Amino acid sequence: MRIDLGAEFLYISYMTSQNSINTYSLFGEFSELAGLIHVESIKARSALYDWSLKPHRHARLHQLLILTHGEGEATLDGIDLALSPPCTVNIPPGTVHGFRFAIETEGWVLTLTSDLMDQILSDGADVKTVLDRATIAPLNNHLLQLVGSIREANDLQGFARAQILRGLAGAITGLVAQSIDAQQNRHASPKTHQLFAGFQSLVDRDFRQRRQVRDYAAELAVSTTHLNRISHQATGQSASRLINERMLREARRLLIYTTLSAAQIAYELGYSDPAHFSRVFARSTGLPPHKFRRRVTEGVSGAGSM
Repeated sequence: MRIDLGAEFLYISYMTSQNSINTYSLFGEFSELAGLIHVESIKARSALYDWSLKPHRHARLHQLLILTHGEGEATLDGIDLALSPPCTVNIPPGTVHGFRFAIETEGWVLTLTSDLMDQILSDGADVKTVLDRATIAPLNNHLLQLVGSIREANDLQGFARAQILRGLAGAITGLVAQSIDAQQNRHASPKTHQLFAGFQSLVDRDFRQRRQVRDYAAELAVSTTHLNRISHQATGQSASRLINERMLREARRLLIYTTLSAAQIAYELGYSDPAHFSRVFARSTGLPPHKFRRRVTEGVSGAGSM
């Protein structure tokens, strides 16, 4: 089912060149399609591909998977994570994702264009920061009611239909952000939470620049000791470890889903010496980049996209 807020519906898919990650357009990613919402059951698409959807990404689509029954596994930026419904999977634009579901897994896929997300989050910078990370979170029971409301609202052709649908989409994204935030900051004070969210946002922005903890601390106007303390409180890891993990996540993504050489990836990630990058990668993953690529890509299989 699709919900069209005043734009012609298109259903196409495309892939980029082999030097980049496969990118699919689920139902049209063009400026004239601003304000489009698409809802379908998990079964509707995954059953066509033996319940296995190969890793891919959407350039300008934000997706929310709402799983109610069954089980499976999600691949998010090269990391395999178990799916144990009821849960919600948040997939921001550009996130490489794939799924393997048990047969007859139940739930919904809600797809929102980036244009619509920009409207919804125009005054919610903190919410946007939360939703900009691929995450699996507990399912808020109210989400199912709202998804049902969106599906019903699609049949309405009367006055203010677009505003109703946008409002429902805003409520859904707000509940998802709330679930993610509650899961990631169960023991953090509001001030600590805000500071850590700012740190995460800066790391996402600047991880290719090889900035040190002291650089982030200075920009946040705190000491390196305090930044490490709030990082430990939020994740159990040091600030430097989180910075390194963000770099490694991108490295894994590029190794798995592109044909860039290890040296090219090193330069992409801000390393002036590819050998140094290889040592850092091997120390963290147990394998040098070329062996990691071989092992992982040999195991990639499946068809279809969501």
